[in-house]
Amino acid sequence: MYRIGSGAGFSGDRVDAPQSVVASIAAAGQGGAIIFETLGERTLALGQIARKHHPERGYEPLLEDLLEPILAQCVTHGIVIVGNFGQANPPAAAAVIQAMAARLGLGSLRIAVVEGDDLTGRIDLDQTERWDGDGRLPEIEGDVIAVNAYLGAAPIAEAIRAGAQVVVTGRVADPALVLGPLVAHFDWSWDDLDRIAAGTLAGHLLECGSQVSGGFFADPGFKDVPGTADIGFPIAEVEADGSFVITKAEGTGGVVDLRTVKEQLLYEIHDPAAYLTPDVTLDVTGVELAKDGPNRVRVTGARGHAAPPRLKATVSLYGDWLGEAEISYAGPNALARARLAITTINERIRMRQLGVRHRADVIGAVSTFDSDEGDLLVDYEDEAPGDYRVRFAFGGNSQRAVEQAVQEVNALYCCGPAGGGGVRQSVRPRVRTISHMVPRDLVEARYRFAEHHP
Repeated sequence: MYRIGSGAGFSGDRVDAPQSVVASIAAAGQGGAIIFETLGERTLALGQIARKHHPERGYEPLLEDLLEPILAQCVTHGIVIVGNFGQANPPAAAAVIQAMAARLGLGSLRIAVVEGDDLTGRIDLDQTERWDGDGRLPEIEGDVIAVNAYLGAAPIAEAIRAGAQVVVTGRVADPALVLGPLVAHFDWSWDDLDRIAAGTLAGHLLECGSQVSGGFFADPGFKDVPGTADIGFPIAEVEADGSFVITKAEGTGGVVDLRTVKEQLLYEIHDPAAYLTPDVTLDVTGVELAKDGPNRVRVTGARGHAAPPRLKATVSLYGDWLGEAEISYAGPNALARARLAITTINERIRMRQLGVRHRADVIGAVSTFDSDEGDLLVDYEDEAPGDYRVRFAFGGNSQRAVEQAVQEVNALYCCGPAGGGGVRQSVRPRVRTISHMVPRDLVEARYRFAEHHP
């Protein structure tokens, strides 16, 4: 059996979550691995921007918070760390980890860096297929920030076989973070598609952290989850045949049951019979789940087919500008005053001919499901005294025009309606991402050991 746990499901996840996962794996005394999935598509774009401004940056900002409390225990107990926390700058992340190890008295670690995902300037985007999952081909507008291909698990497995204690990646397919250590440990053949599929499925269930152990699942009164303030992150106990049990860190909150695993099993699956990854086409239609004890679900039946001929790549582009501003109205007639604030801003935008797209949401009345035109708010009839937060959003290619629109909300302080307060405002550039399909022969995935290893 090989134990592999999740330490993060996205950039900004709980920084103390990995500690109980590592403690549980260490207590079993058989080594294992912990993975960190901290890389969304826009997260990577923001990392690329950070690196352009500061060449030593561009990796996961919470890297030290995540790893410093667990690094010594992982080294001592033979728990391999694998993470895409390298984001846009894996070598810099590796240097930070090595400095951390020195600070903790661990000496020089064997830290591998996976490279090859960055295709910026190496491909002609006009010669590749744009794809957004619906068959539409959106036009590219704006300057390209970066192009990053989704790599598979092979370089991760090779690095671990070569003795890596830590593997730092940039863009890889999320399940590859788990599949790599499993291939290295069990020496699975890449032609054994059912086992590769099983490892990919284990990765799919672990990749979002506590989603599979009750986090995003929780809905009081319908799907009750205990101890959400100390929710346990998941651990997979994997057998050589590819079957595995999903459980969670000992002594933590949360829940792992048939419902939580089913929800995560189908999460982001566009076709249950053909979930495309760089390593295999995963078929989950025959997967069977069985309760294996408290907070334990056994997973079997994954099937694999040949990997797709092309790899997905994310093209990150500079978009337009987003301005946001909020103001609160409370007490008698508060909703009417909130409506008047919206009408006032709409008229001010027209009067000044600012040329921005805009919408307003009344949080506490209608917001999430309303249109940009406020169709639901028009028919909202609850006029009882309340507490309402009005959120304005402005979008446009002109930073100045967006700033001017935001300033109009601030002017509501004295220009009315009555009783407005608590204005918050921001203006920031937006990043757009588009998916492309690129030929595999344009992508050279590889690993190398960072400097200062034994």
